[in-house]
This record gives sequence, structure tokens and C-alpha cells, in this order.
Amino acid sequence: MLENYQEYIQILKEELVPAMGCTEPIAIAYACAKAKEVLGQLPTRLVVKCSGNIVKNAKCVTVPNTGHLVGIEASAIIGVLAGDASKRLEVINTVNKEQISKAKQLLNTDYCKVELLESLTPLHIQVLATADDHEAFVEIKDTHTNITKIIKDKEVLFETQQEESKYLGVLADRSVLNICDIFEFANTVNIEDVQDMLDKQITYNMAIAKEGLKGGYGVGIGKMLMENYPDQDVLTLMKAYTASASEARMSGCSLPVVTNSGSGNQGITSSVPIIVYARYHQMSAEQLYRGLVFSNLVTIHQKTGIGRLSAFCGAVCAGCASGAGITYLSRGTLAQIDMTIRNTLANIPGIVCDGAKASCAVKIATAIDAAMMAHYLAMKNCAYNTCDGILKESIENTIQAIGRIGKEGMKVTDHEILEIMLEK
Repeated sequence: MLENYQEYIQILKEELVPAMGCTEPIAIAYACAKAKEVLGQLPTRLVVKCSGNIVKNAKCVTVPNTGHLVGIEASAIIGVLAGDASKRLEVINTVNKEQISKAKQLLNTDYCKVELLESLTPLHIQVLATADDHEAFVEIKDTHTNITKIIKDKEVLFETQQEESKYLGVLADRSVLNICDIFEFANTVNIEDVQDMLDKQITYNMAIAKEGLKGGYGVGIGKMLMENYPDQDVLTLMKAYTASASEARMSGCSLPVVTNSGSGNQGITSSVPIIVYARYHQMSAEQLYRGLVFSNLVTIHQKTGIGRLSAFCGAVCAGCASGAGITYLSRGTLAQIDMTIRNTLANIPGIVCDGAKASCAVKIATAIDAAMMAHYLAMKNCAYNTCDGILKESIENTIQAIGRIGKEGMKVTDHEILEIMLEK
């Protein structure tokens, strides 16, 4: 058994989390629902402060269960009116018509004020809810449900202390992750230890994929792929199902997904291609579970260095992981898995994140296409070498380089993307 076996199980439990809708607007709704709970009554005024990356990822997304309301104010108001903070990232899974109607009314007033929060923390939300002579303050940092401070009427009710030994101060240490050990863990994990969370990932993420394929979401890219590639080879099916799931989610579908590294799109892209591929080739349930374990952990490993939110598109990491997962399912060697990752990261690391929206789906389809090309090359033992751009001498150093680009190198890019989005 892998020495860090329990740590790997804990990492999966922390990262494979159900969520309804895009996680950034849902985090806003969660913070506002918590603020109302602390206040003890419906607020008469809301001030919501969001870091740039939260603004970028919540500005253009349809909020589920709201009758197609879009954006930060809609997320905040529906969180106050209908949110149940105990449900965390499924905080607004029950919304009635009266609450939607009230939300639409409040959106036409100055009930909710949104401000840009100047913060060094990419994922950072602060909510101040007031009513009569009372006020409640709730702060979320680093992860979408990590409440770091609660204040009521100037009295601090709760405040967390970050632990340096933990990832993002609150999660299990990610330094134990590496491709070699992920490979060993996927090969040897007791399926019973991961089956429940993977069954939920399979059920949720395939359900929203099938819903997306019906059409009516975004531009209908998945449906288009199915109609224009009638032979429906496995690559077309992988792209169509995965893109459809993302497009439905970004366009307000109320079905939940199982996320990865705080992102529903990453959760979808880490899992749906693996599921489609395994079923297409009639692989066993055990092979599917092991492939999902591998793909999910490779996504988490890449995202650890980049962080929760960045100008680096998360579809690249998750698509790359799915490609490596396909190599794993194809009984590729560890060297060939390294080649798949290397080939993918030689190709598409330049895709930027310009916020969460329906067109994320086409980036996901592109990432899967690139990852499968990388897989086919790897199975022929063909790979790019260290003379090619950012690639390093080892796969771990290459992943570290990607983390450096995503976290540090793209800070200015991130700022410019937000400025361009705010000009609209």
C-alpha cells in the first residue's frame, strides 16, 4: 500500500465535492445566505465585495434555479432570499417562484451594492448584511466554502487561523502528490474507499451531460458535434458529452455536478471523457473507477501549483489529466503517461481563463482534442523534449513550471482580462 494512502483518500474527499451551478456565484450565494443566518432576519441592504477572479467568474454566468438571472447581484440576492447555508455549494437548490420574482424586483433597486475587493487572495469574498440597527459580516477566502470570519454587531463570532502545514491553510498537504505515486495509488486503491464519491461523480456529471445534449443551452456545441460527425467515434463522443455538460452548467441548468479543485468544469472534464471512453470500449467497472481516480488526482496535482483561480484555463489541466487517464486505461506505461502530459502541455498551456461562461465548453472540447492527440503520440512512444519551450527534464518539473506560469507569470494577464471584461 502507498505510504501516503490515507492522505490521497482525504485529498479526493476534499476535492470531489457536489455543487449546483458555477462555483463562484454559488460561493457568493453561500456567503450571503450565511450572513442572513447570522443577522437573524432578512437584510434590508447588502454590500458584496469580491476579488477580481471572483468577479471574472461570476459576472457572466447564469445562476441556477433563478429563471435565468445572471451575475453577482443575482447570486447575492437569491442567496439571501432562498439560500440554506447548511447546504454549502448546493445552497440554492430549492427556490420558489415568489423568491425569483422578489429577486427580480430587488435587482432593479440599489438593494445590493457590488464592489471590487483589492486582495492578494484570488478567491476572496466579503459580505456585509444590514437590517435596522444590526449588521452581519461574513468573509470567505481560498476555497469556495471556507468561511474565515463572522462578525455580528462588531463582535467577532468566528475567526479561523490558517495552518502553514495545510494546502491553502485548510486542506490536506498536497506535496505528497506526484505522477508516479498517483499511478501506484490508482493501481492499488481499495475501490470501496472511493466508490461512493466516484459513483456520485459518474451519476451527476453524466446526467448533466445528457441534459446538455438535448440542446437549449449556449450555442449547443455538443449537439452540433453529434449531428456533424454521424460516425460518432469515441473522440467525438468524449468532446460532445463533456462540452454539453459544461454548456448546460454555465447556462443555468439546475442539475448538480461533482467538482474538482473547486471547479465544476474541471470536475466534468476530469471525469466525463474517462466515463465515455471506458463505456465505449466496454471496460469493467473497476477499470473505470481506477481511471477516474487517476484522472482526478492528476488534475488536482496540476492545480495545486496554479491555485484555485488564475488566468490559466483550468480546462487545460483537466483535459490533460483526462488524456493521461486514457493512456492509463489503455495500459500505457508510466513513461507513456508522462509523454501524454508532456505532449498536452507542449500544445495548449496558452489558453487563458476569461471568466466562467457558456464558451468554456468549446475550450473544454479543444483541451480534450489536444489531450487525445497527445495520447495517440504517447502510445507510439513519441514525445516533445526539453528543448521545446517550457518543458523540463522531468514531468514533475514540467508540472511545476506550469504552476509557476499560472500562479505568478499570468498575474498581469489576469488583471488585463478583468479590465477588458469590466469595460463592457
